[in-house]
Amino acid sequence: MIKLAPSLLAADFARLGEELRIIESAGSNYAHLDVMDGHFVPNITIGPPVIKSLRKTSNLIFDVHLMIENPERYIEAFSSAGADIICFHIESTENPLSLIEKIRTLGKRPAAAINPDTPVERVLPFLSELSMVLVMSVNPGWGGQTFLPDALRKARVLRDYIDLNGFACEIEMDGGITLSNLPRVIEAGVDVVVAGTDIFKAEDIPARIREFLLVQQKLSEISKRCKEK
Repeated sequence: MIKLAPSLLAADFARLGEELRIIESAGSNYAHLDVMDGHFVPNITIGPPVIKSLRKTSNLIFDVHLMIENPERYIEAFSSAGADIICFHIESTENPLSLIEKIRTLGKRPAAAINPDTPVERVLPFLSELSMVLVMSVNPGWGGQTFLPDALRKARVLRDYIDLNGFACEIEMDGGITLSNLPRVIEAGVDVVVAGTDIFKAEDIPARIREFLLVQQKLSEISKRCKEK
C-alpha cells in the first residue's frame, strides 16, 4: 500500500502538536517535517527544538526534509531530536555517500531529494544506498504551489531503475499533490505521498486523510486485479 505523509508545513503552527495527533489517529503513516534555512530556499521554518518537542507527542515516523545548506553540520542534531528519516538535497552536498553513511551510522534512514530542475540521473548512482528518494513536484521553499507534471516522468524513471536493480528504495513525491492528481502520482510508481495544503486546509482533516487513503486502496486493488489477469 502507498504511504501518506501529511506535511506539517501547511498545519496551524499554533497547534502543531494537536494537528500531529489528528493525522496520526486518522491513519497517516509518516509526518513530513520541512526544515528550511533561508539560504538553500528563501524561507525559514522549524529546527531541532521543535522536532524534539513534537517527538514527545507522536509515534509516527518523522520524515525530516532538510532544505538547508551544509546538511552535514546538522545531521546529529536532527537525529537526536527524533527524526526517523533524514532527507537531504542532492544539490546541497558535494559528498552524498559520506552523508548517507553518516545518517546510517546514527541509526536513521537516509533519503535524498531532487529539485524540479535537477536531472533524475543525478541521484541514480546512490539509490542502492538510500532508503528513499524524494522527487520534488514544486520548487522547494513554500507550500501551496501548483504541481509540476514532469515529476511524474522522473518517478517513472526511478521506478523502472529501482525495480530493475532490486533496490530497497522508496519513491516519495512532494508538492502540489491533491485528490485530483493523486491517481497519476500513484500510477507513476510513487510509494510515499506528501500532501500539505489539500489536507490541512480541508474543513475536516481526518475525513480528507481517509479520502486520500481510499483512493490509494482502490488503485491498489485495481492494480492487483490487473496483475492477476
